[in-house]
Amino acid sequence: MQIHSLELEDFSDSNYTLIGIHAVLEEFKLAYVLNETLNTKFVRADYNLDFENKNNNASFSIYEFRNKKFSHDWFLISNTYIDETVNEPQGFFTSNQIKTYLISEKKNIDYFLKLEGGFQEQYVLEIIEKIKSVHQVITAYLVDHHTLKSKDFLIF
Repeated sequence: MQIHSLELEDFSDSNYTLIGIHAVLEEFKLAYVLNETLNTKFVRADYNLDFENKNNNASFSIYEFRNKKFSHDWFLISNTYIDETVNEPQGFFTSNQIKTYLISEKKNIDYFLKLEGGFQEQYVLEIIEKIKSVHQVITAYLVDHHTLKSKDFLIF
């Protein structure tokens, strides 16, 4: 009798490409500009990536574009969440901001573009060049998700 054991990798989908984007735009504006530039149709997903820990809760927004013709799914994911609390001690208003990162080892990246499905390398490079041509985008580049410590956060 043959026994088959399951590994954690059996449940993860590593068939995706990850692009890091540095931009001075809010997420909804970036989604709009990407729709214009890449001829996509990003829409705000009806879910977020929510994380809870003892210090704070974080909710990262997601925009998605599903191309059923080619069985490709694209996700625009914010890498930062800012929790702002307002204190009113003795009549003075003060605010505290707690910034949480989805992928903490890539704090300099504002957004991730996750491309699921089989993409040819040349096509991905063309996408990156188009993103870099957007005036409000500082830069975009390929991120090797295999080297990320927190890559499991990108599985949803």
